[in-house]
Order: sequence, then structure tokens, then C-alpha cells
Amino acid sequence: AHQLFQRDAQTITPEALENVKAALASSETEHKAETKKRAIPRKAAGQSWEDPTLAEWPENDYRLFCGDLGNEVNDDVLSKAFARFPTFNMAKVIRDKRTGKTKGYGFVSFLDPADLAAALKEMNGKYVGNRPIKLRKSSRKERTDQEAAERQKA
Repeated sequence: AHQLFQRDAQTITPEALENVKAALASSETEHKAETKKRAIPRKAAGQSWEDPTLAEWPENDYRLFCGDLGNEVNDDVLSKAFARFPTFNMAKVIRDKRTGKTKGYGFVSFLDPADLAAALKEMNGKYVGNRPIKLRKSSRKERTDQEAAERQKA
């Protein structure tokens, strides 16, 4: 494998390597611009702001709020707990940017409201990690600033 790698590395010209680096940089710049464009306007507690992290989620999904998560729970652990539901989409544990520790809650996304209801009924109070989780329907749609979203689309 090492010999194959060395042979392949020798066949890459410096010009081709520069082209690949330029393409990667361009792709990253486009992704940042796209995420910035798709930042979701939010409104709560009398304040308005744009939330680019919501661009990672599908637009018309159904979300559960998962509370009382322990510090050992990460995205993979939460995903495995809900993966048995057919339309499970993704899971995200919210972490403090500075310390990296969990804030004690996360979200799970489903594409079908029936799976959301089933997960809410079956998983509420079940152990994920070393604590029983508390579930409720997410209130994110209630906090989306619809007027700003319409202006953003226009």
C-alpha cells in the first residue's frame, strides 16, 4: 500500500495539486456563502437574529427536543437511540462552544410526524447514556421570524 501511495503521489503534478487546492478553497467559500444565505431568521424574547446552524437541517422535518442529556451523550449516541424509527433523519447534541461540554439537551429530526409521535411515546423516560431523557415537541417553528424569512426569499 505504501508503494502504491508513493507511485500515485509521484504522478500528481504540482499544477494538478494547486488546482485541487484551489477547487477545495472555492468549494469551502461557496459553502460558507450558501450557509450565510440560508441563515434562518429567528425571534424570541423580544430579540431577532439569524441562525446559520439551522441550515444543516431539512426544511420540513419534525423535531423532538431531548432534555436531560448527560455529558457522555454525543450525536452518535443520540442517533443510535432513535435510528430504529423509519424516517429518522439526524440528531444533534448542543454543546458549549468554549468548553465543548454538552448543554444538556439536543434535537432529533424525523421526516414523518407519525414517527415523531411514536418516538415521543416510546422513548420518553428511557435511558440514553446514564440518564433518562425527557422529550417534547420542538418549538422552533414558533420562533422562526416568518416576516424576515419572506423578505429573505424575495
